[in-house]
Order: sequence, then structure tokens, then C-alpha cells
Amino acid sequence: MRLRFLLRPGWLALTVVVFAFAVCCFTLLSPWQFGRNTEREQQNSSLETSFTAAPVPLDQLLAPGAVPDQRTEWHLVSITGRYLPDKEVIARLRTVQGEGAYEVLTPLRTTDGTVVLIDRGFVKLDSKSGVLPFAPAPGGIVQVTARVRSDETDPKNRDAFADASTDGRLQSYVVDSKVVARAGRIDIRPGYFQLDTDQPGVLGALPLPQTDSGPFFSYALQWIAFGAMAVLGWLYFTVRELKPGGALTAPKEPGERTRRKSVSEILAEDEAEYAESGPSK
Repeated sequence: MRLRFLLRPGWLALTVVVFAFAVCCFTLLSPWQFGRNTEREQQNSSLETSFTAAPVPLDQLLAPGAVPDQRTEWHLVSITGRYLPDKEVIARLRTVQGEGAYEVLTPLRTTDGTVVLIDRGFVKLDSKSGVLPFAPAPGGIVQVTARVRSDETDPKNRDAFADASTDGRLQSYVVDSKVVARAGRIDIRPGYFQLDTDQPGVLGALPLPQTDSGPFFSYALQWIAFGAMAVLGWLYFTVRELKPGGALTAPKEPGERTRRKSVSEILAEDEAEYAESGPSK
């Protein structure tokens, strides 16, 4: 029966690879890109809203202790309090507009006693890849306008550190309120708040993301197409092998194989044909 070729080890291995790839395309890779597209749409919506909406008090947008999410991230809030420069941490290994930089993270104690983490912006590197001098946070009570941001995550869960290479300044690998809280031994509410331009204590204001849709939706469609092409290709070759003459057709019996003629046999046949026909006149 011709369907027996489906049980051959080579064909079984090909089938497993093709369908495993297709399943990954349909259930992992494509949904991943669709998810990233949804995140980008939410980000763009929040940014566009913040361009026209006035800042609101922090507690009006986020309940005390609430964690920022896609719905609240990038919105503008107003915060009143006093900077805590002795608890400051510098985020290292940052990139701003294609150039290496540091970001300065300074906790701020609000008038109601809650401590929030303020990202004061970026400072450039010196010739030794160290932190250039930057202005200290202003003293006294200040009112700032900042954008709500979600904490970054360090896969290695590293704490802030200070040594000779950092000139004794605490440095962190991520912008994370939990890392700064552990370093300063204080309680900081989840998330952090990125200063907008012309705010008390701002250094180099961080640029905002571009509000384009990005390539994620088209990437998702491409993964669906790749999975479908893999299955259709497998189906095409399967149908082809079911027809006579397929590449996997069962080999003929030894007696049925066509024997190739040797060169000497071909020459002998030509001479015999020439002898029978005689020389041409």
C-alpha cells in the first residue's frame, strides 16, 4: 500500500519537524507578536492622551500601593514632596538616543509620607565611561510633574553596589524601586516616575518613545504564513508521493531494473549497424 511511506523513519522525522514548527508559529510566535502589538497600541494611546491631558495628583491616578500597568503607564502625575539625595542610586549601562549614559534615581518623600522613586533623567559618560558631574537634587519642598513608569526587571536580581569603580556612588543595573528601596533601607511604592522637561531636579529629560505602530502586527502575520506554508508544503509532497513515480516509490525488483549499457557495447552495436547498412555512396 502506497501509504506505507508515511511510516518510514525519514518521513516521520520530517512530519514531526514540520508540525512542531507550525504549532510554534500558531501558538507561540504569532501570539507573542500580537501581544507586543497590543502593548505598543496601549503605549501609544497613553502617550497621546498625556499630550493633551493635564497632570493629575498621583493618588487620583494610582491608589496607594497600586502597581503601574499598561492602563496607567506614561500618564502625567503631579507629586509634591522633598528629595532624599542621600538615598540616590545611579542606573548604569543605559542608552539614550544611541549613546551610553547613566540615569539618576532619587527617592522623594511626599507630603503624606509616602516615598516614591523619581528618575531625574540622564547624564552622559566621561572619557573613562564614568559618570559626569551633575546637579544635585534641589532642597526643600518641590512639586514635580512626572510620567508613571513600571519597574524594570533584572533577571539576575542584582542589588545596587558601590566600590572604587563607582567612586563610592551606589549603582544599579535596572531602574527598579525595589532595588533602590533595599539599597536605602526604606519603603518605596511600586513603580517609578520619570521627570518631564523643565521640572525641579530634572537633568537630561529622557526622550519619549515614538508613537508608531511598529512592525509587530506584520511579524505576527508572517509567522502565521510561515506555519501555513510549512503544512501546505508537507501536504504537497505527501500527495506527490502518493502518485506513481514519486521519489519514495518502492524500488523495482532486481530483475526489473534497467541495466545500463557499457561504452564497449554501444560501440559494438554501432559497428554492427554500420556493417549491415554498408558504406554510403
